[in-house]
Amino acid sequence: MHIGLIGGIGPAATEFYYRHLVARHEAAGRRMELTIVHAHVHTLAANALSGKVEAQAAEFAALTARLKAAGAEAVAITSIGGHFCFDAFAPISPLPALNVAPAIAAGLRTRGIRKIGLIGTAIAMTGRVYGALSDIETAIPEGDDLQTTNDVYIALARAGSIGEDGRATLFRVGRDLVERQGAEAVLLAGTDLFVAFDGRDPGYPTIDGGLLHVDAIARASMDGLDAYPG
Repeated sequence: MHIGLIGGIGPAATEFYYRHLVARHEAAGRRMELTIVHAHVHTLAANALSGKVEAQAAEFAALTARLKAAGAEAVAITSIGGHFCFDAFAPISPLPALNVAPAIAAGLRTRGIRKIGLIGTAIAMTGRVYGALSDIETAIPEGDDLQTTNDVYIALARAGSIGEDGRATLFRVGRDLVERQGAEAVLLAGTDLFVAFDGRDPGYPTIDGGLLHVDAIARASMDGLDAYPG
């Protein structure tokens, strides 16, 4: 199946999805059909901050129309944070939209996770990844750490990089979720978080939400929409 990706939010996340989708198709010996369009991370960040759900949904719908014209048969947003408007986007999308929420929920259930810590945007953390984790106990940063985590993540997504101070903050917040709040692991509920965590040991187990989405997209690409969770 020809997959369409809405990329650009941010560039590091787009490359992450593309690279891992290529790897999964190569490992399976399957040809990949893929088209990517570029969204604007600053527009998304402004719409998310001001709660302009319909405006961002309309942005995504217009981009999806381009993907459909290019032959895509389904669309995925390469940003967990970008899913803040998914409920408004899905009904107006010109293509079936591959929601990150059921992909994450299915991945955590498969791993037998009963309590998961969350790091990502404030809306993803407080909204339990857009309602996906209704049957899994969650732990989120407390007090000022909630906004700090959001701010560090947004800066990372915009820049596609992170300094040592920002990385140390995210590692500390995750450690608190495990050691103080009893989470079994920390879910990286922001696609660009791999920039901070990849190749490093923060001292506790992590699960990459973006990779759970990639895995589900790859299955749909190779086996059809019925293979996608939810």
